[in-house]
Amino acid sequence: MGAHERGYGVSEHVKYTWMKLARTGIAVAAIGSLLAGDLAVAQTVADQSVPDAGLNIPANLQIFGKLDPNIRKATAIVNGTVITQTDVDQRAALIAVANNTTIDKIPADQLDPLKVQVLRGLIDEALEIQQATTEDIKITPAEITQSLGRVAGNFGKKPEELRGYLRSVGSSERSLRGQIEGELAWNRYLQRRIQPEVNVGDDEVNAILARLKAAQGTEEYHVKEIFLRSAPENAQQVFANARQVMEQVQKGDKPFEYLASTMSDSTTRTQGGDLGWVRSSTLPDALAQAVAQMQVGQVAGPIESGNGFSIIYLVDKRQVLTADPRDSRLSLKQMTVKFAAGTTQEQAQKQAAAFGDAIKTIRGCGDVEKVAATLNAEVVNNDSVTVRDLPPQLQQIMLQLQVGQASPPFGSAQDGIRTLVVCGRDDAQSGQLPAANQVQQQLEDQRVNLRAQQKLRDLRRDAIIEYR
Repeated sequence: MGAHERGYGVSEHVKYTWMKLARTGIAVAAIGSLLAGDLAVAQTVADQSVPDAGLNIPANLQIFGKLDPNIRKATAIVNGTVITQTDVDQRAALIAVANNTTIDKIPADQLDPLKVQVLRGLIDEALEIQQATTEDIKITPAEITQSLGRVAGNFGKKPEELRGYLRSVGSSERSLRGQIEGELAWNRYLQRRIQPEVNVGDDEVNAILARLKAAQGTEEYHVKEIFLRSAPENAQQVFANARQVMEQVQKGDKPFEYLASTMSDSTTRTQGGDLGWVRSSTLPDALAQAVAQMQVGQVAGPIESGNGFSIIYLVDKRQVLTADPRDSRLSLKQMTVKFAAGTTQEQAQKQAAAFGDAIKTIRGCGDVEKVAATLNAEVVNNDSVTVRDLPPQLQQIMLQLQVGQASPPFGSAQDGIRTLVVCGRDDAQSGQLPAANQVQQQLEDQRVNLRAQQKLRDLRRDAIIEYR
């Protein structure tokens, strides 16, 4: 997966997960951006101000003692739950492999910040499990094993292969089980204790619907960014650093989200640099001008913005309540031929040529299995794929195909070669206002998430944590 594709990871705390959010159409997806879009300018730079927090901090403060930045508190005891160095290392390795790299390929200057972030996530995970336990919420081994099977599929492995694979990349099944237990326990706690207390009134729903109608046809952009803060005295050096980050993005060795979470100075770093859906009027002028000229999947930068430099990635764009062909849903068959280990480039090209000739003989989806058998190819069915969810370089290709036609071969020397055959198409519907119950559900979900953050903050505040 290149840097321009959506990254997946292994933790809610890291924000780039395997599971894609289910799409409910342009209208419903637009609600989230409209909730905040009319209220404030999107924050794309770190806040330099020092608000009055009521702490009575002297203006001419003096630090007594020294903080050694080279000291890394890699382990902790959280209300009696021990987090070891091994726990941190294995979870970091899990995050690395989920983002198409390995822990040994991460530069040292990026590895330490990643492990600090991982430790924070493990602390939160321990607090979440402890809180769920106080509510007599228990996750059974069978539930975890069931989730493990789905995760194995995301790695392209069978469940029985997962343990050995995780060990080979420096992680473990135990680490992944802990991850799954934490997420299941916390979600169940929210369902039991937080969701029943959240209510959304009809007036609020009607106000959102009115704002959606007023915004119909407005262009919106899904943007991610990496922001590097600068001051006049170090602007040139920061710009040079931003150029180096841009080069890493262009190489595609690591997902954009990973680079944002480890390098960005913006408050969006905890979301992998994700600004969400925004309108150009909510962006700083320099960024607004850039996104207006970009195509989906492109990256631009460094762009001087406020008190620093931004690298931006245009994930997607749309018009509010306007039908978009990319919201068409496809029924597909994917045919894949995997290359044997040690296949040379010349051999791969010959196999790719034979594969390309074979797919030209396909006469509709009913012919796919027959052709696949001649190539020893795998066939996977998917009856509900949104064109928008495909990689940008495939979207226009799939929009031009008729039912029964196959895409040109695509793939890589590592993953093999494949084609997509269109078996059916449900065209995008004209833009319509979402139903009131859809708006209500999204508002409730947002409030549950807010209260969950507040509860986790309270748990951190009351916790007894000993770092070692």
